[in-house]
Amino acid sequence: MSTTSSTTSGELAGASEKSGFSTRKAFIFAAIGSAVGLGNIWRFPYVAYEGGGGAFLVPYLVALLLAGIPMLFLDYAMGHRYRGSAPLAFRRISKRGEWFGWWQVLITVVIGIYYPAIIAWAIRYTGFSVDKAWGSDPEAFLFGDFLRAAETPGPTLDVVPGVLIPMVVVWVVTLGVLALGVQAGIGRTAIIFIPALVIAFAILVVVALTLPGASVGLNALFSPDWSALAEPGVWVSAFGQIFFSLSVGFGIMITYASYVGRKTDLTGSGAVVAFSNSSFELLAGLGVFAVLGFLASSSGQPVDEVVAQGIGLAFVAFPAILNEAPAGVLLGVLFFGSLVVAGLTSLISIVEVGISAIRDKTGAGRVAATMIIGLPMAVVSCVLLGTTGGLYVLDTVDNFINSFGILLVAALSMLAIGWVWRRLRPLADHMNVHSSIRLGAWWRVLVAALVPLVLVVMLVLELVDNVETPYEGYPSSLLWTFGWGLVIALPVIALLLARLPWQRGIELDDPGSDQLADDHADTTGGAR
Repeated sequence: MSTTSSTTSGELAGASEKSGFSTRKAFIFAAIGSAVGLGNIWRFPYVAYEGGGGAFLVPYLVALLLAGIPMLFLDYAMGHRYRGSAPLAFRRISKRGEWFGWWQVLITVVIGIYYPAIIAWAIRYTGFSVDKAWGSDPEAFLFGDFLRAAETPGPTLDVVPGVLIPMVVVWVVTLGVLALGVQAGIGRTAIIFIPALVIAFAILVVVALTLPGASVGLNALFSPDWSALAEPGVWVSAFGQIFFSLSVGFGIMITYASYVGRKTDLTGSGAVVAFSNSSFELLAGLGVFAVLGFLASSSGQPVDEVVAQGIGLAFVAFPAILNEAPAGVLLGVLFFGSLVVAGLTSLISIVEVGISAIRDKTGAGRVAATMIIGLPMAVVSCVLLGTTGGLYVLDTVDNFINSFGILLVAALSMLAIGWVWRRLRPLADHMNVHSSIRLGAWWRVLVAALVPLVLVVMLVLELVDNVETPYEGYPSSLLWTFGWGLVIALPVIALLLARLPWQRGIELDDPGSDQLADDHADTTGGAR
């Protein structure tokens, strides 16, 4: 909600009424729902395995404590103190900061365009699990019969109904939940979906651990290779996994924190969210490598020849396992169903970033804002990703927006907040009023120095890798349109959006944490 110290609460409420999470529990579940996504299930186990198995837990925990949690606290502090979406929060920090917020919004728009396609695939594969429709060659089925992937990488206009129809369903559900509001839609959905996701995946793990050869996979995952700790790339991977899995640095947690009552213990809540996310990743590692161990044992291959991540793990390796595994139908329904739930809760948080920004900027109502941003996203999503060229567009955009878009805006914004605008101490003071974990000099050093340094190193490594070898050998037209071109275009468009006028009566400067909270409480009863 937009708040101001110079207008009456009635005038302010008339300009833009917003509701927030009614309880801390709803906020925590929603934040966990955003953090726990597809990457927890299909990326973490592989990264851990490649990073030294059990030894990887050392850099992983270091990254969680020194980077992930401090960054989460920064996002929470910004959203809660400045009571706004990412653009409004940055604008209240500095007049020149608004474009950082719009840059983050645009990143979520791009992610929100391709994310529904993966959820749609998981929906179809949940059904395919019942009769193992992928047959004896899951890879040929995925790229041929199901996706009908074009022979030449690039966008096409050839529609694939089997992908397009579930994508439409995903968008209808997502926009319906968001239109209901923060508590009735996002909060209530998270409170139902997150426990259901944990229960479903816990059952999957229990079943997986009973498979012949499960111990082989678990030994491969958790047997420590301590020599891996001497590899800089392992540490970079650990920081990257934490960064992406916690949904920090691109507006989601700023938005969610702005919906929380002023007396909420945000550092305590952040610790719960962070450790819940990591616990689910470990749970996913148990389940995934137990079934990979079964595949390795039944095929007579070593684990390193069957291990995979991402699309290869979910839609090729896992179906191959289900063809041979006892209780294959149950495992398949639980696995792909978990992907659907994890994907939906993350997608809801992704789209909410844009809705909140539009509401703050224009004063539009929730339903109107949901349609203003949601319908164009849905149309572009279906047109680009519901076709035979959708896989290539998705793969390209995902690589570049994660490698360069998110990392770049996060690094630059943290440097600006810490060194240019020097807002870390006021943000820490704000958090310390009602928080169980006090933010002192240690937090400011981590956010202003260590984390940006790590992000810059990650950026440089990704840049060198993508310049030396064109991503996946894709044609330059595809890489420049949906890769480099997109990375360059987003901050430029963000600058243009920052020049648009704000709704009348909104306070754009920081009138002080206490005044903002008091004004906000007057209009919303203490929860945004």
